[in-house]
This record gives sequence, C-alpha cells and structure tokens, in this order.
Amino acid sequence: MSNDAVRLRSVTRRYDSGGTSVTALDQVSLAFPRGTFTAVMGPSGSGKSTLLQCAAGLDRPTSGSVTVGDTELTGLSETRLTLLRRERIGFVFQAFNLLPALTAEQNVALPLRLAGRRPKKGRVREVLQQVGLGDRARHRPTEMSGGQQQRVALARALITCPDVLFADEPTGALDSGTGREVLTLLRGMVDRDGQTITMVTHDPIAASYADRVVFLVDGRVNGELIRASAEDIAARMARLEAVPC
Repeated sequence: MSNDAVRLRSVTRRYDSGGTSVTALDQVSLAFPRGTFTAVMGPSGSGKSTLLQCAAGLDRPTSGSVTVGDTELTGLSETRLTLLRRERIGFVFQAFNLLPALTAEQNVALPLRLAGRRPKKGRVREVLQQVGLGDRARHRPTEMSGGQQQRVALARALITCPDVLFADEPTGALDSGTGREVLTLLRGMVDRDGQTITMVTHDPIAASYADRVVFLVDGRVNGELIRASAEDIAARMARLEAVPC
C-alpha cells in the first residue's frame, strides 16, 4: 500500500467559458502522506479550491492523474467515483451543512444511511465523543453553538473512517477562540489517530497547526514550509501577494 493517502501527478485543470480558457491548475504534482496535516494557501484565484476538488474526486482534471491510496481516479465511472468519495473521503466545509430537523447523532449517521448502511452500535456516539460532543447527541443544530455544529460536521466526516479528510476553510465561520478549538481538534486527530488531513485556508494562524504549508500561485506549486509559525507563514503570503501579475 502506498504511503501517500492522495497523490497528484501533473494535474492540469482548464475551464472554458465564453470562448476563453482559464487554467486553474497547471501541471501540479503533489503528495499528501498518510497521517499528516497539510495546509494549502495562496492568493485569491491561485487554484486552492480547484486543487482540493480534484484531489477529492469532486472534479476531474483536464490532464494528469489523481490517486487515492492505490486507486487511480481518472478511469473511474461516476458511480464508482461517488462510492469512493462516500466510503474513503471525508469533507468539512466553512458552512456546516447540517440538517436542522435532525439531532447531532442523526446528522452524523446520515452518510451511512444514505449509503444503505446501518451504523454499528455505539459508533455514532464514539465519533461524537471523539469531537467532544458525547453529551450533545440528542441536540439539534439550533441548540448548539457554531463551534459545536462544526464539531458535528467533523464527526459526520469521520463516521466512515475516511482515508483522508478534506477541509475547506473549516474555521471561516467561527470566531478566533472557537476556531482554535476546532484546529486543536484537527491536530489531535492527526497526532492521536493518524488521520490524514488536507485543509485549504487563508489564515496563517490556522495553517500553523499543520505539519506543512503548500503555497499555490497562478495554479502552480510555489514552495512549502514545514512546521512553520503563523508569523513565517504570513510573511511568505505577503511576499506572494506582492508579486506583480
């Protein structure tokens, strides 16, 4: 089995609109090793979200290949790709996307039920306990804070024991204190449980929780920092954003 949870090889993604072609990713080769926490940063329009979508199988590259574990995504049918995302990939977004009529445990169990599977006894409570919400299982989203709702979203992403968890601005809708709590939780998932996490963020403080920070500029990888401080990350971003087009 590959040591990489996800690997991109020479991935290019172009979008055609109104007779013009825009290259969102340009020959990107990148690996996300198992049990590591990677942050992806870059100026606006650098291709961060497109990278996440291609790596997670939500979008297909124009050229190049994406491999999750030992499974090459390029040749998969839409049905098989959907099954792979459902069973092996977790997603957390800035918006919590919880169903307000359902309790926390019902929201967490939803991915399994949609797949026609019954959660193992105690598994839902186990993942809620993992994110610090063991005592909130029967509460609905309106009865919880934003930070608690994001924790429910994390538990929902973890219920299938995914190979990799993709997070797109997971603290963007939270205040700084609550955001730090969620980031500490993500860090603990990597250190304690060996979870692989890839997070897109614009926040140097959030990125400082990661093992490494990968920078994108104009759809290309523009270096990385390992175990960097928020100050070093912010300084690197400032230099990137100051480069003239």
